[in-house]
Formats: sequence, C-alpha cells, structure tokens
Amino acid sequence: MADCIKLLPEIVANQIKAGEVVESPSSVVKEMMENAIDAGATEVTVNYVNGGRDLVQIIDNGRGMSPVDARMAFECHATSKITSLDDIYALHTFGFRGEALSSISAVSQVELITRQADCEVGTQTIINGGEFVSQTPTAAPVGSQFLVRNLFYNTPARRKFINSKESSLSSDIKREFRRVALCHPEVACTLLNNSAPIYSLPESSLVERIVGIMGNATRRNLLEVDVETTIAKVKGYVGRPETARNNSSEQYMFVNGRFFRSPYLNKAVTKAYEKLIPEKGYPSFFLYIEVDAERVDVNVHAQKTEVKFADNEALWQILNAAVRETLAKNGAMPLIDFEAEEVVDIPVATMGVRYAEPRATTKDNYNPFAENYESVESGASAASSEWSAIPKLSSEFDVATSAEFGVGQKATDTDFDYFESSDGEEQSLGLDIASREEPLNISLCGGRYAVVTFVSKIVLVDLQRAHERLLYNHYATSLHSGHSVSQQLLFPELLTLTEEEFDLLEEYAVDFAALGFDIKAREGNTVEVFGIPADVSTEQLDRAVYDLLQSLKLPQSAVELRRNALAQTLAHSATVGAVRFTQEEAERLTIQILAANESYTPAGKRIITSLGVSDIKNMLE
Repeated sequence: MADCIKLLPEIVANQIKAGEVVESPSSVVKEMMENAIDAGATEVTVNYVNGGRDLVQIIDNGRGMSPVDARMAFECHATSKITSLDDIYALHTFGFRGEALSSISAVSQVELITRQADCEVGTQTIINGGEFVSQTPTAAPVGSQFLVRNLFYNTPARRKFINSKESSLSSDIKREFRRVALCHPEVACTLLNNSAPIYSLPESSLVERIVGIMGNATRRNLLEVDVETTIAKVKGYVGRPETARNNSSEQYMFVNGRFFRSPYLNKAVTKAYEKLIPEKGYPSFFLYIEVDAERVDVNVHAQKTEVKFADNEALWQILNAAVRETLAKNGAMPLIDFEAEEVVDIPVATMGVRYAEPRATTKDNYNPFAENYESVESGASAASSEWSAIPKLSSEFDVATSAEFGVGQKATDTDFDYFESSDGEEQSLGLDIASREEPLNISLCGGRYAVVTFVSKIVLVDLQRAHERLLYNHYATSLHSGHSVSQQLLFPELLTLTEEEFDLLEEYAVDFAALGFDIKAREGNTVEVFGIPADVSTEQLDRAVYDLLQSLKLPQSAVELRRNALAQTLAHSATVGAVRFTQEEAERLTIQILAANESYTPAGKRIITSLGVSDIKNMLE
C-alpha cells in the first residue's frame, strides 16, 4: 500500500490554523485593536462594511513599522517579544505584530499602510490569501492602517458559515469594540459602520468611559470597588442592586488589561448580591483585576478570552469580599427608614431635676362612629365637600377620575374591591351604586399614608402606590389614544445611550411620543430631549428613559402587553423614591383612588386596606 500521509502546504496549514484565531470579522477587530494599543496608539479608529465581511479597517497613531517589519509581520511565528518559552508566561501586552496577522492574511486580502516618526515616507504592503503581492513606498501619517477585505474569500466553506445577518455581525463587532475600549479609557476609540459613527469615545477616566458606552443612566448606579491584597488588586465599579438586569450584557471582567470570561469568578460577584436581587437577576459590574503575570495563563484559548489563575480560589474570595464591602459601604443594603417626625424625644436625665409623667388629654364624649359628632377636625368638611363633587356612578358603573389624569374606565360589579379584615371577614369599601358613604375625615400619617374615617370603617391608603396606580391608568390611556400632555424643557437634556438602546428608542418612537416625550435623535447614539411627561421631573428623566428601554428589551408577544409594560414602568419611575405628601395632596389622591376603585398597583402591591367596626373592637379587647 502506498504512503498516504503528507505534509500540508504551508499556505493550506495557515488557512486551517486561521480558524482558531479568526472566527468572524469581530475577531479581526479584537486582534487588530489590541495590536494598535500594543504599538503605543492613543487614538484607534475602526470602520467596517457589510458586517465586516467586505471590509474591516483599523487606523492607529502608534509607532508604525519599518518596511522590513511590515513585511516580516505577516510571516508565521514572527514576533518581537518572545525569545524563549518562559517569555510566553510573562507577557504584559496583548500580543505582538504578526501573532494574528499571519492568520488574518491567510484568509483575506490585507493592505497595510504604515510609517514611523523618523521616516519621511511610509510603506504600503499587500498580502492576498497569505501570499505576498507587493511592497511600495507611499505617503502616510505616523502609525498604521490595516484594510482587511473579503474575509474568507479563499475558503468558501468557512465564508458560508459566517452569520448571514449583517445586524448580527455588527453586534459582534460592537461587543468586541466595547471590551477593548472599556479596558483602555486612556485611548480615544471610534467605531464607524460604513463611515457612519456609532461610538466616538475621547480619552477619559474609567467612569466616563463606562458612561460613554453604557449611557448616562449608568452613572448614578455605579459603586466604586478598590481593594488591594498580596495576591491581587481589584478596581472598578459594580451596579446598585435595584439596577440588576435580566441578562449579562453589563458584566465585564478584565485581568492585566485583557477581557476574559470566567463563570466561576462571575459567581463570586453574583453571590455578593444574594437576597438583594431577584434569583434570575444579573448585577452590572466592570471589574479590573491585576495579578502577577506569572500567576495567570492567558494562552489557554487561541482567542485569549479564557484564562487560568494559579490562585483561583483565593481570587474568588477576594472578589466576593470586595463587592460585599462596596455594597455595604455605599448603603446598597436595605436599611430601616426612620421618619424624623416620628422619633420619640426622650429627655436626658439631669441631677436634681425631677420629670413628671406627661398627662394624657382626652375627650370623654368622642365617638368616631357617630354620624352627628360635631368635633370632627376641620379637614373633614373640605374632604366631604370635595368628595361630593365627584360624579356619581352611573347605571353602567362609569368610574370617573380627576380631569388631571383624563381617565375614564368602565367597571362591572365584579370590579368593586373587597378587603380581608383581621378576623377573616371580607369588608367592602361600601361605595355602592345607590348611595355613597362620604368620608368624615382624611388625615395624613407619616408623610406617605392617608387615614380615611367613615361612619362604619377606617380606610388606610398608601399614597405613593395610589399615585403610581393613577399614573399607570393615565399612561395606559395615552398609549392607546396616541397622545399625552408634555412639559417642554427650558434647556434640552442630552442623553447618551448604548447602540441597542438607541435602536429601541428609534423603533418605538411613537410610543415614547404618546407618553409625552419630545425626543430628537443625534449622532453617536445620543438623543436630545425637549419635552417630558408632565408627571416626570428632569431629575427622574435619565432613570425613566433607562427603565423604559429595559422594559422594551423583554420579549413582548403583543402590542397590548408592550404598552402595559411601558405604562407600568414609567408610572413606577415617576414615583420611586422617598416622597412626603402634603395634606392637600393626601386628600386629592385619596379621593381619586377611591373613585377609580383601584386597590392594587400594576405590580400587584396593595394600595388600600380597611378596618371595620368589628376589627377595631377585636383589636381593643
């Protein structure tokens, strides 16, 4: 039998090997950006066409290359940094010119234009499919420009496996661009799609770079991490628990200036958020780890996204402790909110001074259930008068709320809410159709709750939740009608969004307009806000837009579900936070929520409960 094992031609071997380093156009962007930064660049520009299949162009202002280096860089195993095996485990840079160029040039048509500062002219080198074509002098700025055309043109089997959707390839390129840009805020990074700007990130601090990529709404949610041990340094930022997402798109971890993936170490961070976020929530984090280069192996995977630490378990403990300390130090843990006006004033004992027990003041003839009791507080008459002004329920059970919200809803007899009393009996609000029981008094308690006294019951109202429910009704109606009241801003607000958020805002611009937003798109994933919903303040703007866009990322099978989610999200954003209501606001909101006959927020939290006569009697026995 004849011998059948043969050595592959070098060009074929290089094409096969290229598959380990170059999987798609995004791999080219990653490798070439890292090479540019290794070359000392302070500015890097990436431009791509047709998802990178037709062209990936990388321009940097680094050191550039001599004509000889420009030719040698495309040779297999060409390097300026490794002379022995030990050098591989002590590299402090991403790689070296030629580490990826050989693989990239083997499966594409590459043109390199480069010049060093001490050379008067530059060099143009052309490589097609791994074969040298030409090298000629040319005019060029200091630095390097790589044009990678027709990726996998000479390996049709590989090319057809590149995702056919341009949008998917673009998303992959943006992802790799963000990873490199987040790791090097000191480098100005620009990303263009067919020469149209996507990201334009100037040299900045780390927090500004994060905000520049993730959007303005991220700024207020970042908590700084800064820990140094004998094993590792950990710096960066983590997100507040309430901003946890339903995916891992805002989870970035770097080691010695390189992005890497590690489910094991990600778990260390997530574990620190235990019981602070939903079970399937993903906290945001941007963590930068520094360890001795000899204690980490970055060559486990050809694309260097997987690494191996010599102190893996110790590093897990360091990360977990660092994040937990940051969360605790910044008050991200739930705390008891003590109202200042409800704190009991206990006098300090002084020698020789006697303190008498305070005498209680009572009214012996007081009866809260007496219809003709005359000593009701002055607020009762005003509340009763305002209550009487509300339209009575018609035979069709029309429930009308204040004109401020412009809501009119149809209710059936099953819509009237009942509340479970302390003794297990169901107590009705008593707002029947034939006759309505008017409140005797509405009192404000603790700045957030209303206590409503009727002849036969006491009703407790959570004013903040009532406000949220009324806003939800209003926004839901606006989304259905297609228009809403908008307050114009004296000075327009500029918001920076992620690419995904910018696309969502453009796609659902009609819904945002219906909610009351007046927004104009600008370049570089930025938008200018000229008007906002009447119930949203400028301080809440960032958060409201961010929350709305996050809700749109969730899969919605129907328009109705999407609109309900938008209405619920905006209502919550407009009312979130500690709010203290005035007596006048308490009376207005109480009357509106009772008239609307709503007892739960859109998220299912109770707004109203009641205590009947039997409840009060049982509580006092």
